Amino acid sequence: MPLFGTAPGFWWREPGLLSRALTLPSLAYGAVSRRNLERGPRVRVPLPVVCVGNLTVGGGGKTPTALALGRAALAIGRRPGFLSRGHGGQARAALLVDSARHDADLVGDEPLLLAGLAPTVVAKDRAAGAALLNQAGCDLIVMDDGFQSARLRFDLALLVVDARRGLGNGALLPAGPLRAPLDTQLAHADALLVVGEGPRGDALGRRLAESGLPVHRARLAAPNAAEFQGRRCLAFAGIADPGKFFASLRNAGAEIVVARSFPDHHTLSESEARELLSEADSLGLDLVTTAKDRARFGRSEGGPMRGLNRLARVLEVELEWAEPGAAEALLSKALERFERG
Repeated sequence: MPLFGTAPGFWWREPGLLSRALTLPSLAYGAVSRRNLERGPRVRVPLPVVCVGNLTVGGGGKTPTALALGRAALAIGRRPGFLSRGHGGQARAALLVDSARHDADLVGDEPLLLAGLAPTVVAKDRAAGAALLNQAGCDLIVMDDGFQSARLRFDLALLVVDARRGLGNGALLPAGPLRAPLDTQLAHADALLVVGEGPRGDALGRRLAESGLPVHRARLAAPNAAEFQGRRCLAFAGIADPGKFFASLRNAGAEIVVARSFPDHHTLSESEARELLSEADSLGLDLVTTAKDRARFGRSEGGPMRGLNRLARVLEVELEWAEPGAAEALLSKALERFERG
C-alpha cells in the first residue's frame, strides 16, 4: 500500500527532483526489504502454496491472477483456498470469510471477491491462516500477496506487473513503486506475468526475460462488456489504478461523461455516495464501478449506499492467459515441488 495513501504521479514518470530527494529513505527501505526476502524465517505448511505477488505497489492485476489460478485449480480437480492479509479489514485473528455475514470493513474488499470462488481466509499470521484452510478441506493454497513479507515457504512464486505502468521510475519506496530491489525480487520468483498489451509492455517483457525466468502474458477481459456498449456513464473507482478501469470501460464501448477516482480501498461516505447518485441522475448517466468497489458497499438497508447497491453496474474483469494451459502448468510445477518436499 502506498506510503502516500495513493500512488503519487511522480512514481510513473522519469526520475526527477522528488524521487531523488527520497533516495536515502529508499536505500533504507531497500535494505530492509532485501533482508526480509533473503533471510525471512519462512514457515512450512502442510499444503502446497502458490504465491501471487506484485513487483510494484498496487494495480498489477494480482487478485484477478489469483482468481484465474483458482479457476484453473478447480478445473484440474483440486480444492483450492485463498489466503489474504485482508488489507483494510479489522479482523484480528485468522478468519474464514463468509460473504453472507462478513463485510469489507471486517475482512477487506479483495477477500470478498476471492470468497465467491473458493474458501478464503484473511490472516495477518499467514501460518494460522494456512492451518484454517487445511481444516476447511483445501488441498492447495493460492496466496494473494505476501511475497515480500517472507512469512510462508511457498512452492511457487508468480510476480505480476502491469504492462501499462511497468516498473514506473524504477525506484524503491518511497521514491518509486518498487516493493523491494528488483534483482532480489527476481531471484526469489519462479515466473513473471505481464498483464496488458502495447509497446511498453513488450519492452517490459523483454527486460524481465533477461532474468532467465519464464515470462507469461495475459490480459484483463470484460465478460459483460456488451452491456455497456453505447452507454453514457458516470464511472467511479477506488482502486490502485483507476485509469485501467476507465480504459476497460471505454474499450467496452461506453462513453465516460464523468470519471471519479478515489484512493485504493476507499470506503465511500454517505455524502460521497449521495453526490454520485445526484450527479448521475441530473446528467442522465449510468453509474458504473468495479467489483472491488462494489464489495465495499456492504448490505445497507437504507440511505444513499442502498441507492448505489441498487443502481451501480459493475464492469466485470477476468484474466485471460495468452498461452493456453499456462495456469495449469504453473500449478503442476508447484504441486511437484511440494511433493518433492
